[in-house]
Amino acid sequence: MKYFYLLIISVLFVSCKNNIETSGVLPQTKTQRKTLKYAEGFSITNYGDYKILQIKNPWKNADKTYSYVLINKENTAKNTFNTANFDGIINTPINKVITTSTTHIPALELLETENSIIGFPGTKYVSSKKTRALIDSGKIIEIGKNESLNTERILELQPDAIVAFGVDGASKSLNTIKNANIPIIYNGDWVEKSPLAKAEWIKFFGALYNKERMADSIFNTIETNYLKVKKLAQTVKNKPTVLSGAMYKDVWYLPSGASTEAQILKDANVNYLWSETTEKGSLALNFESVFVRGKEADIWISPSYYTSLKSLEEGNFHYTKFDAFKNKKIFSFSNTTGETGGVTYYELGIARPDLVLKDIIKICHPELLKDYNTTFFKSLN
Repeated sequence: MKYFYLLIISVLFVSCKNNIETSGVLPQTKTQRKTLKYAEGFSITNYGDYKILQIKNPWKNADKTYSYVLINKENTAKNTFNTANFDGIINTPINKVITTSTTHIPALELLETENSIIGFPGTKYVSSKKTRALIDSGKIIEIGKNESLNTERILELQPDAIVAFGVDGASKSLNTIKNANIPIIYNGDWVEKSPLAKAEWIKFFGALYNKERMADSIFNTIETNYLKVKKLAQTVKNKPTVLSGAMYKDVWYLPSGASTEAQILKDANVNYLWSETTEKGSLALNFESVFVRGKEADIWISPSYYTSLKSLEEGNFHYTKFDAFKNKKIFSFSNTTGETGGVTYYELGIARPDLVLKDIIKICHPELLKDYNTTFFKSLN
């Protein structure tokens, strides 16, 4: 009887082993979640044969987490997924992509994948010389505007995916494209709470192109540069007072103390006059309240779209009463543009917060960076 039981167990063992080998069911893979230092809006989990990319907060007050399978073509044949559980099954590396924001372009260029871009809405706003050359040669096609994408043109191009800039997820154009089985991947870098968190979204693109190590290395360099100049700025004792923004119609808009713009001013070790405010987004104030607090400010940063002292005076004569105007201490990024007029800051600023911080330090503490020429901000003439 003892030998009989041993025989039965042996048969069952061999039978189970054969079933595992012939069924194609693989042992459970140990998962590994990618470590992110600052970004909170996305996550990447590695399951061995594939990765799961999750976008948690692509726009403010988003009520859904978007999930995507990232898998190469070889492993696609070995795995099956319930498509109802995911917002896209994406073969990596991506070969053809449509991006919808100029802020996406620097990350693709840093990863040396700009040649994969086949379409873009509002190509005239692109500043980068590399990507402009692709537009001028016809390799990147104009696809309309973000709020009204040319869906027919996009369906003709048949991209592997569209990296979308979402405001509320209610785009009819994007829904039409999604129904044609073209994955829509929402990029929420703009919602992040710190400059380095926004820059860390290069790792999002790294996952799409199987260039995660390269993305990590690039971000680490940006982070190191940022923290180095931040530390340098803390050595100064004199903190100039800073005013920001300008009037639009009857309202003066300027960064809240909780904004990423205010964070850069803080890291530059300046006295931003509204640093104590905690509202989300911009502050909307009347002229009188700004004038009372900001009249004697040493420096005025980012006066809306104005590109000269004359245009500022013509916009509102009361601007001339500020000390920063009288002393010609007003600095803007509006004059730094590409060949077709696109503002460089709106394209490169998110990807390179280290350069933005250097600009502010150069303006407010010029003795610290004597040999540095600003990248974005220039003095209004």
